[in-house]
Amino acid sequence: MNRTALVTALADRAEVTRKDADAVLAAFAEVVGDIVAKGDEKVALPGFLTFERTHRAARTARNPQTGAPIQIPAGYSVKVSAGSRLKEAAKGK
Repeated sequence: MNRTALVTALADRAEVTRKDADAVLAAFAEVVGDIVAKGDEKVALPGFLTFERTHRAARTARNPQTGAPIQIPAGYSVKVSAGSRLKEAAKGK
C-alpha cells in the first residue's frame, strides 16, 4: 500500500476528506520525526507501534569488493517495534 492508498483508506474509515486525512498523516509523520530526532523520549501507540532513537557504536566492517577493513563511525538509528495488536493482526487473528 502506498501513501495515496493509505490516505484514501484513512479518509474512508474516518469519514473525512482525503485532503484532511493527508494533512493528519503528514502531521503525524512530522511529529514522530521531531520526537525521534530529539532522542530523549519514545513515541508509543500502545498495542500498535513504538518509535525510538538508538545509538550505534563505532565499529569496523569490511569493504565487500576489496575485503579491506573500514571504520564506521558512531551514529544514531531508529528502532520501530510492533505492539501486541499489530503482531496478532499479522498472524491473522
